[in-house]
Amino acid sequence: MVFNSLQYAVFFPLVFAAYWQLQRRGQNLLLLLASWFFYAMWDWRFLGLMLLTTGVDYSVGRYLAMQEDERKRKLAFGLSLGLNLTVLGFFKYFNFFIGSAADLLRAVGLDASEPTLRVLLPVGISFYTFHGISYTFDVFRRDIEPANDLLDFAVFVAFFPQLVAGPIGRAHIQLPQFEHERPPLRWEQARSGLCLILLGLFKKVAIADALAPFVDRTFTEPGRASWISLLGGAYAFALQIYGDFAGYSDVARGSSRLLGIELPLNFEQPYLSRNMTVFWRTWHISLSNWLRDYLYIPLGGNRGSRTRTYRNLMLTMVLGGLWHGAAWTFVAWGLLHGLYLCAHRAFTERPGGAGNAHNGVGRFTWGDVLPAIGTFQLVVFAWIFFRSASFAQAFDVITGILTLQGGTTEVGSLFLVAVLGIVTIAIDITQRNNDTHTPMLALRPVLQGALYGAFVVAIILFSGGETVPFIYFQF
Repeated sequence: MVFNSLQYAVFFPLVFAAYWQLQRRGQNLLLLLASWFFYAMWDWRFLGLMLLTTGVDYSVGRYLAMQEDERKRKLAFGLSLGLNLTVLGFFKYFNFFIGSAADLLRAVGLDASEPTLRVLLPVGISFYTFHGISYTFDVFRRDIEPANDLLDFAVFVAFFPQLVAGPIGRAHIQLPQFEHERPPLRWEQARSGLCLILLGLFKKVAIADALAPFVDRTFTEPGRASWISLLGGAYAFALQIYGDFAGYSDVARGSSRLLGIELPLNFEQPYLSRNMTVFWRTWHISLSNWLRDYLYIPLGGNRGSRTRTYRNLMLTMVLGGLWHGAAWTFVAWGLLHGLYLCAHRAFTERPGGAGNAHNGVGRFTWGDVLPAIGTFQLVVFAWIFFRSASFAQAFDVITGILTLQGGTTEVGSLFLVAVLGIVTIAIDITQRNNDTHTPMLALRPVLQGALYGAFVVAIILFSGGETVPFIYFQF
């Protein structure tokens, strides 16, 4: 069964109606059962994987806190890490490595047939295994205390708003929220939560889903499209994946807020970034922080020579690309972003360079326009590899654009891309310069009502077609 917005819209109110009638442990138990049921709606057989990793990670965390022998602690941590990576690696990358090996053998003239077994990818596995890895890693380093209650830990891992597409949970932020009583729901809390849900649905349905058919046509048959349609398709995918993923994150944060749980911010207007360093501080923030804390820094970070720093950046981004999907096109996407980050670092560190100026997130001004446009072009170029099913498809798109290829030009679709691009920019600049993701709450009631009505109408108008699954469900 494929999750969609309608199923979520029906499922969540049922949980919410009962939730606030219970005390903390009752709330946690309801959330855990609801989360397991929510996951089992896709395929109940894979629920056992989550139960296995949850039980092992909880037990290892308790053991690490009590054990003083460092050798035994390392062995226990290795058990948890090995289990999570094995589960993730087998289900996510088995088909990829088998297929790549067969292609390599055929390339050197050897007969190679792939096995008939094809491993199905459990939805959300990249997210909940990263929850477990970060938890045991933090307990092992004694940065946090382990969970004292299996129920609290299990609901932290399985919490349904973020289960299938993040944000990636961090124990030091979220575990205490499950371990302590939640204050009664306040009106302002409910208003902001509902506002985030509505905004997220608008981004998903009226932006991402509206652009999905054009993107699919463009990348499926790039040889038939004109260069302007290919370029428009690349921009359309940039808007689609942003609306899709940021929309999901808004819905997740809004739903969680209605349950008294605050999820970490996952997007902070990334397409307004004036350089690639800022982009990765504002795009998929929970993954960026995870890669920084559990991969880049353990590799050595920026300690040591420039060469080692660049190596660490490249390894982190390539592995981050591979995390997104089991295909060489995702590796190429990560490689490009690694090169971007290394180039920006080299530029800022050169004699007379800009240093770390402008690497923060602040108000968007006229002085940010040209740098943001330049950064966006680099991001869109990398998105071509991310979206393409193969290198051949990606090169067809790029070649078609560079050679000003003739073909079909979808004027109506290009106009839609332009309009939705302006809407996206307007939302992001308003959020950035008001320092809030719900700036509409400060409007007068009449204007608020008109805006909410416009969002609802747009959602209705663009929701009549075929259901478009969330892009990050496949990761």
